[in-house]
Amino acid sequence: MAVFTEVTEAQANDLMQALNLGQLTALRGIEGGIENTNYFATTTQGEYVLTLFERLTHEQLPFYLLLMKFLAGRGIPVPDPAANRDGDVLHTLNGKPAAVVNKLAGKSQLQPQAVHCAAVGQMLARMHLAGADYNRSQPNLRGLPWWNETVPVVLPHLDEAQAALLRSELAYQNHIAESAAYAALPRGPVHADLFRDNVMFDGEQLTGFFDFYFAGVDTWLFDLAVCLNDWCIDLGTGRHDAERAGAMLQAYGLERPLSAPERALLPALLRAGALRFWISRLWDYHLPREASMLKPHDPTHFERVLRGRILHPVSLSATV
Repeated sequence: MAVFTEVTEAQANDLMQALNLGQLTALRGIEGGIENTNYFATTTQGEYVLTLFERLTHEQLPFYLLLMKFLAGRGIPVPDPAANRDGDVLHTLNGKPAAVVNKLAGKSQLQPQAVHCAAVGQMLARMHLAGADYNRSQPNLRGLPWWNETVPVVLPHLDEAQAALLRSELAYQNHIAESAAYAALPRGPVHADLFRDNVMFDGEQLTGFFDFYFAGVDTWLFDLAVCLNDWCIDLGTGRHDAERAGAMLQAYGLERPLSAPERALLPALLRAGALRFWISRLWDYHLPREASMLKPHDPTHFERVLRGRILHPVSLSATV
């Protein structure tokens, strides 16, 4: 989240009125994240998040917004996009696609323990099952094709050792994606960015998943791997935390047991998850966009996570 496009209180109030959400009483830009313009909007009826989409198009956005509405209708705690009197959940503000969703209760748990990881694992599995028959399809736009396109762009900014690692891991992931085991992995809508700051908790109670704007149809195992690479990693060292990972995997498996191909390919998909975020952070860091409140993430964190995943593959038998 950041502020690329400035929104006035009058503009925000007009939108809130059109959505029958009450009179605007406060508007505040949200710091953090790097993709879209985000504001907290408080009205006489409640608290909301106003998002202006800086990269996603009017054609792409119905997949994300209607997925959130679909999951909310299935009992998954996610933001529910507000519709106008015509039933439209996608709006336009300052020439940009825009949406307004309810603000979830609670706060992010940035120092998770095993109990928090278990809650995320359980709800992630429930979300995968709930979304299995969602009738729209859109690929994960930050999946393998994007990696192949973006790596040549960031390579000139790396030293020799980093470039060698990036090239070799990309080749490995292309090889994995062509395998029969990979083709057998269960798929469906995934969040694809379910980091600590995209989940809300009230104490140990999970209150919601949000920021679905990297979602797409991909393997459910990739979604789980992305979670493990953030929730179950020591941020200071990039090292795997076996206790937290075991809690997440066990809770996930109680809701949706992993298939044999998933169990076999977890180490490879953990590497894929680390590669995806190393590439995107390299891109954002070395080729930044102008924005108020923009703070690119340090790409070296996921380089470190990737090296760890290569040197110390996670064995499911050791965790669940």
